[in-house]
Amino acid sequence: MKKVLFVLPSHDQLGNTGQKTGYWLEEFASPYYEFVDNEFDVTIASPRGGKPPVDPKSLQPENRTEYTKRLENDKTVKEKLENTLVLNEVSPEDYDTLFLPGGHGPMWDLSQDKGLKNLVEKFYNNNKIISAVCHGPAGLIQAMDKNGDSILKNRRITGFTNDEEEAVKLDKTVPFSLENKLKELGGKFEKSENFKPFVVNDGQIITGQNPASSFLAAKKVVELLR
Repeated sequence: MKKVLFVLPSHDQLGNTGQKTGYWLEEFASPYYEFVDNEFDVTIASPRGGKPPVDPKSLQPENRTEYTKRLENDKTVKEKLENTLVLNEVSPEDYDTLFLPGGHGPMWDLSQDKGLKNLVEKFYNNNKIISAVCHGPAGLIQAMDKNGDSILKNRRITGFTNDEEEAVKLDKTVPFSLENKLKELGGKFEKSENFKPFVVNDGQIITGQNPASSFLAAKKVVELLR
């Protein structure tokens, strides 16, 4: 049985707006079920462990999907989400692949978490598949290869775009532009239409542009690990 490690954020504040953030439910739910339905064993971790915050906007009726609805009645996954592992206590050797969902939370904590940096580097240096969707690639920006270069240098990559950030009116709230950062690190940034499914696979790194890309990113992981 293949084992996948999800890493969710522990950060729950949307800058200084007074609003809450966290991970985006669909970006967790659809990949989770794609893995489970293909008999992967799923573990969830977060910087602080325990229950990671979910972005309240992702719970609104217009953002519900078949996967988030399925999750609502799934006691197993609910228990996992209530009791995520502490990120620093996770051993990358125990897992075959790493998956980073988005939501705005990762922009604040996963972008700076040293435990995640070390984890990503170990997955990378052991040639394991690393996936990140929407704002999830923020969790990859610290990681370096054995030569001291960004693991994203010269990689085709995508993530939540500047246009999409402006569309949701959070371009002045986020601590940095994800698109610009990925380009600064040498990534060959690609994008499609706003909020349309778009996934890029370059070697062992798979990235998705936005929430609509989450399922396809997980599906690509399953294909590569079969």
